[in-house]
Amino acid sequence: MEQADSPWPEEITLSPNKAILTVAFNNGEVFSLSAELLRVSSPSAEVQGHGNEEKKILPGKKHITIRHIEPVGHYAIRIDFSDGHDTGIFTWQTLYTYGKNQDDLMAEYLQKLETGGLSRV
Repeated sequence: MEQADSPWPEEITLSPNKAILTVAFNNGEVFSLSAELLRVSSPSAEVQGHGNEEKKILPGKKHITIRHIEPVGHYAIRIDFSDGHDTGIFTWQTLYTYGKNQDDLMAEYLQKLETGGLSRV
């Protein structure tokens, strides 16, 4: 459950090419999150695994786009990606955390791709 003082979005917009989701939070912070980062970091079980399993690394997502965004209650959105993935529920706190840490998240993802001999394309 989100805390009452947690940042929440005032505006969520999708770029015309559907590759960037921009989220403006009530504390004044604005983050532009790539569809690629959102897809490879999806909070879904497909990506995060079950229990103590290691997070899965998804190659070939560089050109992924967002087909549709659907509200989930008053606390999250579900994103439908161009590869058919639509089971991740992105809470406001998740989007905020991804925005604050997107450079580190992307660097970690790229490192894991390289280590695994995998490609973004």
